[in-house]
Amino acid sequence: MSPPVVCCDRVCVDIDASCILSNITLDVPAGEFVAILGSNGSGKTTLMRAILGLVPITSGEIELFGTPLPRFRSWDRVAYVPQRLHSAGAVPVSVHEVVGASLISPRRRLPRRGDRRTVRDALARVGLEDRRKDRFDTLSGGQQRRVMIAAALAKGSDLYVLDEPTAGVDAESQEHLARTFAHLRDQGRTTLLVTHELGSFASLATRIVVLGSPRGESSRVLYDGPPPVPEHLAENVWHHSEDVVIRPDEGGLLHRDVAP
Repeated sequence: MSPPVVCCDRVCVDIDASCILSNITLDVPAGEFVAILGSNGSGKTTLMRAILGLVPITSGEIELFGTPLPRFRSWDRVAYVPQRLHSAGAVPVSVHEVVGASLISPRRRLPRRGDRRTVRDALARVGLEDRRKDRFDTLSGGQQRRVMIAAALAKGSDLYVLDEPTAGVDAESQEHLARTFAHLRDQGRTTLLVTHELGSFASLATRIVVLGSPRGESSRVLYDGPPPVPEHLAENVWHHSEDVVIRPDEGGLLHRDVAP
């Protein structure tokens, strides 16, 4: 049997001497669509960033595809769409360039034949192929988010980590995105979705994980099971913001930085 795509074993995360996450244990097999819910400040985004190695864990272990996180190198198998996006920097970049940058990695530093078609196909899947030549910073917030989803789709990854992917996205586009990720789920791809409300993704979720901090304690798993969320937890599923800056350097290369 294949190992879980994501395995968190008694994970704890401290930030600024405060315990944010305590004893988080979570296994996500291939092909699951897991929705992560919880109150504002419950550590949903912190957990996602810990899984991606962007936040150090205080104790416990995390594995991706059966490999301990410190030794994991196959990042082309993972696609991340952060919750909040800002365009910054003096060098203008096009929508096509933002998506194309996702195809470059330490293992693959040069473009390949077919990349242009891959980018156009990914943009078509989010309904923005006609905006591929536009500057990224001229798009609305919802359109920028759809571009970053296209960048994730272009990678053709096995694991998608989505943090509030539909915030600012119109209802029609949300339905379109839901159909896209339903297709990926049917192909055996795995998705972790942090969301305020499931909305168009409600029918996709095979599992719900609710994080919370009862009695002012550090956050832990309050529920892990099939939808719907139990009534006594449903009142406290709010989203938590994290900013990410899309910045071009002087050479025009794109970098994604977590904003302070």
